[in-house]
Formats: sequence, C-alpha cells, structure tokens
Amino acid sequence: MPKANEIKRGAAVEVDGESFLVRDIEVKSPSARGASTLYKFRLVNARTQQNIDRQFKGDDFIKEADIVRRKVQFLYRAGEEFTFMDDEDYSQFTLNEEDIGEQIGYLVDGLGGIMAMLIDGDPVAVELPASVNLEIVDTAPGIKGASASARSKPATLATGIEVQIPEYLEIGEVIRINTETGKYMSRA
Repeated sequence: MPKANEIKRGAAVEVDGESFLVRDIEVKSPSARGASTLYKFRLVNARTQQNIDRQFKGDDFIKEADIVRRKVQFLYRAGEEFTFMDDEDYSQFTLNEEDIGEQIGYLVDGLGGIMAMLIDGDPVAVELPASVNLEIVDTAPGIKGASASARSKPATLATGIEVQIPEYLEIGEVIRINTETGKYMSRA
C-alpha cells in the first residue's frame, strides 16, 4: 500500500470500501516543528461521481482500488461526450466532460497511448500519455534570428488550450506538450 505522499493526481484509491479517483491534491506544510505534512485529496466516487474531500498525513497508508487499465484510442468528440476505442477488442465507450476533466485540451482525434481505467468493467476515467503533439493555430508572427532560449509568447493550439512557446515558432508548426504540466517541450 502506498503512503499518502506517494499518491498522484488521477490515481484510484479505496476509502471506506468505495473506489475513488484522485482529482486534485493540496499539500499543507505546517510551521510547527515535528508536525507532519498534510495532504488534502479531492476525491470523486468512481460510480456515483460524488465529490468528497479527505485529509491524510504524509505517512498514512492508503489502499489502492482494484482497477483494470486498458490501452485505448480517442476517436471523436460529439457534444459533451468523448468516444474511445479499446485497442484489444475494438469495443467503444463514451465518457462525458466531467469524467475527462482538465485533460480535454489534450485530446485530438486518433490520439493513441491512452490508458482507460475500468472498475468492474465500467470505464471511469482515462490517463493521457506523458506528451502529445498539437498544432499551433494562433500566435504572434515569428521573429527571424530569435534564439531558442530567448523570450516566449502565448500560442493557441488546435484544441483551444493556450501555452507559452519560444518566439521563433509560427502558426502551422506542430509542437510537443507535456500533459502533466501543460508546458511546451519541443517541436514534434
């Protein structure tokens, strides 16, 4: 069993006999000596989608939920529903915007390398690959002679998210974005 300080956002944990997904983690470091760091988890019930907040000390053990991970591919978005296809048996399932959360900005049609989390055969969430390639659709014009370590500028990507990129990049270029931090990594 992992300790509270080892749990990451998106993990599946068991609390009071129910399976929950960790949506957010807030770390509180007390100022008193000898006091332990507190971890406040925003949890979402995998079945009912009900949100709860729980607080743990860094050394508290948390039971991981029995969850199956399967490789899937993102197919398309229809309104508020996102359709995925299982890479093994080619079955399809949909998740809504609440299930996807902040990851919506990284989903492009045909994106592979995604892991679906299933509890009792029902998909409850997805984990994105470490990085995705997205096209720049809007940004200020590139500056000739700009160095790679110089200033940055905002850019809007094909999915609508905005990131800071080096000023030498232009509209139409494809770049690699870190899905954990949401930051520019390199050209694709």
